[in-house]
Amino acid sequence: MSKILKAKDVFAQIKADLIGKDSYRGVTLTYTWLANQFGHFSLGFIPSFILYLILSNFHTNSYAIARAPWYIWGFWIAFETYNFLGPLLLKSRSRSKLLYVKGNSYTFQPAWGNILFDTLTDLSFFGLGAMFLGFLGNGGEIYKIVCISIAILLLYPSGYWYLTKMYLQIPQYPYQLRLAQWDFPMNDNGRKSVADFLNTANSKLHLFVFGEENTGKTSLSVGLATELSIRHEASVYTTAMKLSSDFFYPSGQTGSAPTPWTWRDASVLIIDDINPGKPITTPMVSAETFLSFIDTYATNPENRKALASRKTIWVLGSTNEKESWRKMLLTIGVAENDIVEISL
Repeated sequence: MSKILKAKDVFAQIKADLIGKDSYRGVTLTYTWLANQFGHFSLGFIPSFILYLILSNFHTNSYAIARAPWYIWGFWIAFETYNFLGPLLLKSRSRSKLLYVKGNSYTFQPAWGNILFDTLTDLSFFGLGAMFLGFLGNGGEIYKIVCISIAILLLYPSGYWYLTKMYLQIPQYPYQLRLAQWDFPMNDNGRKSVADFLNTANSKLHLFVFGEENTGKTSLSVGLATELSIRHEASVYTTAMKLSSDFFYPSGQTGSAPTPWTWRDASVLIIDDINPGKPITTPMVSAETFLSFIDTYATNPENRKALASRKTIWVLGSTNEKESWRKMLLTIGVAENDIVEISL
């Protein structure tokens, strides 16, 4: 069964984000999300205040405070609607990071429902900031009602996104990348394999990703696993060398700092840097050697079972070693039908 975050894990993270010093421990995704939403609140409040000052020079204070928050919130609604509908309707990514400008087509379509939910969350924080100015400026009972209503509506999305950021930071991905951001070429069979791995209910599926250097093997794997993390599936990113050492630790332990789950009880495992591929043609780690690490130089049924029962992405190099890695998976108990592959 896949691990899930417990209340104590969430409260510990909240405590670290609110009290801990980022200059000492670094910035986490959860801390960044909190800071980002405070920024959205401020981008509602501060422009509303500036517009209020401008309007109050030409109208009464009551007129200015009654209109400035709504004008600013309306601007953000129009801005975010354009940036959301642009890629949705035209089915292409943006060439600008500020405003949607049509670019190249997607290799994989974004998760539009998830993006819409994120956009609505941001707009709510924009609105809360704008309406809070109206509340502080005694703009009327309506501002109090709207502020309370938005705050209540934000309870669920705030909890969801905070948990999601925890699911994204625990795997320790080397970088942040969603699947729709992956822009390397891929044939129809490859896209089907990616979709099958992403949407299958099979929790024991193993995906081989073959390719030369700089063909997007790692980024594809990170993007694919990121989508599963956003669905709150417990994931772990590791390398072949790191995992080889972890095989020798008892169940529930690794050589890294403690986390809510390890490779043994995660639902998704990404094993990167097994072999680089061309221009390096000689395998740095053979399937036979890796199997000896799994078995810790003997027969280790516990490691075999734990590895075979994970949904796993194997980032490999040349397809010349395909059969030896397939044989290794069959040896540890993976079914033939549970092995799929992509060549980049």
